[in-house]
Amino acid sequence: MEKETKAIHTPFQKRDAYGALSFPVYNTVAYEFDSAQIMTEAFAGRVPEPDYSRVMNPTVTYFENRIKALSDADNVFALTTGMSAIFHTLLVFAEAGKTIVMSNHLFGNTYSLVTTTLARLGVKAQIADFSDLDLLDKTIADDACLIFAEYITNPQLEMVDIKKLSEIAHKRGLPMIVDTTAIPFTEVDARELGIDVEVLSSTKYISGGATSLGGLILDYGTFPEVKRRMSMEFLFNIGSYMTPQVAYMQTIGLETLKVRYDKQAQNALDLARLLQQVPQVKRVNYPGLQLQKPFGAMLTIDLETEQKCYDFLNSLRLIRRATNLFDSKSLAIHPYSTIFVNFTPEEKKKMDVLDTTIRLSMGLEDVNDLYEDIVQALGQ
Repeated sequence: MEKETKAIHTPFQKRDAYGALSFPVYNTVAYEFDSAQIMTEAFAGRVPEPDYSRVMNPTVTYFENRIKALSDADNVFALTTGMSAIFHTLLVFAEAGKTIVMSNHLFGNTYSLVTTTLARLGVKAQIADFSDLDLLDKTIADDACLIFAEYITNPQLEMVDIKKLSEIAHKRGLPMIVDTTAIPFTEVDARELGIDVEVLSSTKYISGGATSLGGLILDYGTFPEVKRRMSMEFLFNIGSYMTPQVAYMQTIGLETLKVRYDKQAQNALDLARLLQQVPQVKRVNYPGLQLQKPFGAMLTIDLETEQKCYDFLNSLRLIRRATNLFDSKSLAIHPYSTIFVNFTPEEKKKMDVLDTTIRLSMGLEDVNDLYEDIVQALGQ
């Protein structure tokens, strides 16, 4: 079956007693077992039966199974947020005295997770320029424990050569971990690119209208410790498992993911082309302009000054001033003063986060309405 069909027709683990077409929300904490022996097998992870909803819930399991069917991942773990998914994945491999190799172009909270939070636990960071992979290959730290990259960086919109980066990782026996939030996971061939673990915020494209927070770990089976530590350690000891209500909403979101993404990405490409002709826009950054096809639903524009950015945001009438990405509504934000507000000007400069940049997330509106709103906000 094609992915669009799988997204709708992935079989239930067990047939619903009432023949429900949507998998029910199992809003429960504990489950009764037919015998003490079966209970033991469930707690030991030898049978796929839920024991406690901090570790396994039927509604969440069904959502994970749909993601697995669409991605060809060996294992899928659904968690409370995208940041939680990143933290758990890094924690599988990182430890005191080891180094995480990552780009200077990362989402602000991911960057500070490594350089601040994990640093307090003794984990080191090698901040590298992923646009020069030959140099990275020669200078990668001897105590590296993993390489982490974003498929498309936020907000710099840099596209890294993931396949070459994974080759650098694998010849050293390191896992290649990639955050694919900026483009639907269904558009990424992780195995072909050499990705070992894919992480993403399901809050974005999957939730389908900013309905709920969630994060996913897609484990492609090349490092067995991912499944072992997630299943038998982290879900028990940390407790960041997705709730059944969120899993239900995001399962529904999966069913319309393809049609929504196609519209949002086309909006992004069309708007990027139109904005190239607007004098007040000093630069338009969108990967699809180079690829000559829709590619993701995020673009950035640069205006003349920081104050012009504030004036622009305050003049918008249709596009919402809000964080988040890939809502059904189009959104605009000034990353320099919001997402990266806790970084120093020097740090932001090193990360290529400019005070003249506006990030736009494309929704499902008519592109001409979006263009007209931007033009009037610029004072055309």
